[in-house]
Amino acid sequence: MANVSPERVLELLERVRAGTLRPEAAVVELGNLPFQDLGYARVDHHRALRQGLPEVILGQGKTAEQIIGIAKSLLDAGQNVLVTRLDPEAAAQVLSAVPELEHHALARTALALKHAVAVVPGPPVMVVTAGTSDLPVAEEALETLRAAGVPTERVVDVGVAGLHRLLDRVTALRRARALIVVAGMEGALPSVIGGLVAAPVVAVPTSIGYGAAFQGLTALFGMLTSCASGVTVVNIDNGFGAAMAVLRLIRAPGAEST
Repeated sequence: MANVSPERVLELLERVRAGTLRPEAAVVELGNLPFQDLGYARVDHHRALRQGLPEVILGQGKTAEQIIGIAKSLLDAGQNVLVTRLDPEAAAQVLSAVPELEHHALARTALALKHAVAVVPGPPVMVVTAGTSDLPVAEEALETLRAAGVPTERVVDVGVAGLHRLLDRVTALRRARALIVVAGMEGALPSVIGGLVAAPVVAVPTSIGYGAAFQGLTALFGMLTSCASGVTVVNIDNGFGAAMAVLRLIRAPGAEST
């Protein structure tokens, strides 16, 4: 890996052994060290050390060649690889060049688990959709949580237009460690669920809806003004961001594991 000197790492370890540097401080310093400069990207090889998940490749806006280069850099460094927003046209080329990747077409993701991920103990994270049209965003969240070893459950098509469908699952929802609630149209579902459960709720507005839905803005504004206290809202169609928000919640110091 570029910018990683064995002498630098050895010097840190020697200071720990001599007692002049605390192990916790050495971890912080190691977390700032390595990245690989590919010219078009500076690949962060210690993201997992700092945040618990390797750097994730956003496929949107990148060429297939750039995605391939970054993925190979991560794999060569012994990292697992998650690609999000993988364009169907680029997917075939990427998967051919990096056969370790497993493609999830609906989620628009590709995942390579070079090393097994330890399962995060505790109850599952529930990913809930208002409608079937919201599934691509929900699946992006699910694949991100899968990459992090977080147990999950799906609850799909329980929007407020048929509230009895949601009420049938309330007992299951109350078992969740956290909930990611994905909805378009007017975006009401997170408010309803937020009033029924005690666990953290992360709301994801989607761009699904007619006319005045404004490609998700109506759902976004509705979720931001939720009458259910404490609902967290991420950006439109951002299933990845919702999953990362949940990861920060459940990995925070002192967070309960059950």
